[in-house]
Amino acid sequence: MISKYRKLFNEQFTTEKYEALKQDIADDFNYVPTFRMAETPFFISNELKKQLLEGCDSVIALIQQDDFKILTNKSLELNKRVSNEDNHTTFLAIDFGICEENGAVIPKLIEVQGFPSLFNYQINLFEKFKKQYPFLEELMPFLDSINESDFLKNLETVFCNNHPKENVVLLEIEPEKQNTKIDFYYCKRDLGIPFICVTDVIKKGKKLFYKNENGEEIRIKRIYNRVIFDELDLRPDLKMNFSFSDELEVEWAGHPNWFFRISKFILPMLKGKYFIETTLLSELKEIPDDLENYVLKPLFSFSGSGVIFHVKKEDIEAVTDKELYILQKKVNYLPIVQSPDGKVKAEVRMLYVWKKDDTTPTPLCNLVRLSRGEMIGVKYNKDKDWVGGTIGLFEK
Repeated sequence: MISKYRKLFNEQFTTEKYEALKQDIADDFNYVPTFRMAETPFFISNELKKQLLEGCDSVIALIQQDDFKILTNKSLELNKRVSNEDNHTTFLAIDFGICEENGAVIPKLIEVQGFPSLFNYQINLFEKFKKQYPFLEELMPFLDSINESDFLKNLETVFCNNHPKENVVLLEIEPEKQNTKIDFYYCKRDLGIPFICVTDVIKKGKKLFYKNENGEEIRIKRIYNRVIFDELDLRPDLKMNFSFSDELEVEWAGHPNWFFRISKFILPMLKGKYFIETTLLSELKEIPDDLENYVLKPLFSFSGSGVIFHVKKEDIEAVTDKELYILQKKVNYLPIVQSPDGKVKAEVRMLYVWKKDDTTPTPLCNLVRLSRGEMIGVKYNKDKDWVGGTIGLFEK
């Protein structure tokens, strides 16, 4: 999108630099991430950045409505409800496909989540890219006029909410086995927040504890939650000492209820040029004749699970819980990133945090996924290069 930097990068790119980039990350913790790192950043023009922020502002305006909880209470009736819900979400991840419409480039909202993403990894990835390509110092991954120190201070504020770091834990299901483990490592190193498995939580009355590296029981006062209930439901083998539905004396950095409130559930409520025609299946008056132009998606799945890309009439008819699915118009992703052998599609995730007493969320950084397949995702990009996770860079 910024031709000057795309030309510079492609001229300087070598396979050796890409391997060095991956090795640099692996060396930090003697660990190789299990997801594919893309060879290049995504260079985002000021015009596209403006569009992305306008789209985000429209999403945020809906979430800020006084009746937003009333509008989304149904999402909790369909799922687990957790006590001690706060007034607003702590995190926002807003995904836009970079598309083409009437011959022009435009971001289109694909998904929105009231859930955290790879905050700590992304800033470290930028540092690794700069080592291989020093000219990237001229750019920034941040969505506001902040530096790396400000970025980490913002994260610490929302993760900890003034609690001592030893009383804050990053909670996940078997974190050592997650694809996002590299982010947990950087969170622990850069912010001092330990990550623990749900099975390591000790419950005493309404209080929760964990054992630190010295075997001492430490009170958990705040949970940086990375647990997806979909995954938890598939693990009846896990021996947990507490339940998310218990009455607990604990704060949440990312209260679980917001994962459901701010999800595909709200896509049918969003109207405007950055949004895609989306219909809740229970409100679908008739099945469209041109189903080849639609995607069928479960409301609360994660990482693309359960999505039907080539929809048939019988797929829709087979859905029993029609309140749990949406039918979404397909969009035309624009191959926009020039690689050495063709162009690649891009999806940009805009990442926000929302401090406890603030009236509006703070834009922080972004995550980009590149794809040559018909969809963004690993299974559509096997054995391809210049695809996978990366970071978007803006002009200063």
